[in-house]
Amino acid sequence: MKIGVRAHDYGKRKIEEMAALLHDEGYGAAQIVLPKAFMEVSRYEDVTPEILERVRRSFERNSVEIPVLGCYMDLGNPDAGVREYAVKTLKQCLAWGKELGAGVVGTETAYHRLKGEEKKLWKPYMMDSVQRAMEEAWRLDMKLALEPVYWHPLEDLETTLEVIRMVGDEKHLRLIFDASNLLEFPETTDQDTLWTRWLEGIGEYVDVMHIKDFSLDGKRQYQPEPLGKGVMRYEAVSCWLRKQRRKITLVREEMNLLFVEEDLAFMRNL
Repeated sequence: MKIGVRAHDYGKRKIEEMAALLHDEGYGAAQIVLPKAFMEVSRYEDVTPEILERVRRSFERNSVEIPVLGCYMDLGNPDAGVREYAVKTLKQCLAWGKELGAGVVGTETAYHRLKGEEKKLWKPYMMDSVQRAMEEAWRLDMKLALEPVYWHPLEDLETTLEVIRMVGDEKHLRLIFDASNLLEFPETTDQDTLWTRWLEGIGEYVDVMHIKDFSLDGKRQYQPEPLGKGVMRYEAVSCWLRKQRRKITLVREEMNLLFVEEDLAFMRNL
């Protein structure tokens, strides 16, 4: 198991500075989103072969793996122009991910927080976008990892299994499992049962887990918390992880600099 962090939680830095910092902070892996992590890249159109080579060399020199090249795109948007840009950019990131030696290229399936009917409306567009992106994943022999989120078209276990059946390629279609993005009703949910059901259903497709914690204020507004201090219950996830005999990377999201050591200890204990 590898312990990692979302690189841009440390802000936006020069490529070499970021790689060295992550190494010094004790991480063996990092999820990177090129325009968010590096000062040299303001948008995907700024990426050059020279920048990619600097990233690859710097992270390799500092022994920081790149399990996820993040390219979170609006794959289910009903606007054809938005979807076309999303698929085009995702395909480009699949090529870049292969150059960087990334484990997967990861994406969610929407930007917006959708209601029930909206999710149903956006679902067929999401399915089409995934199919088109997978064509490039097959061509490049690169892995595309989808991240289910309860307010997106890829909202639940049933829809995730439907996408898996549609694609029919365990080698190139992988998943990022973020339990906190699937917990709609923390006050009433039996998390042990929910996470066991999810991981029994799709666990063999999970290469990366996002680890974070949160609380809800009086207006049910989301508040990030140090690991173990919020509503998340990771016992069932930990039980599943301890049974695995393959490498799975845990990536800390929403990291707070005040609690780095405590969070690292929590993740190692998982």
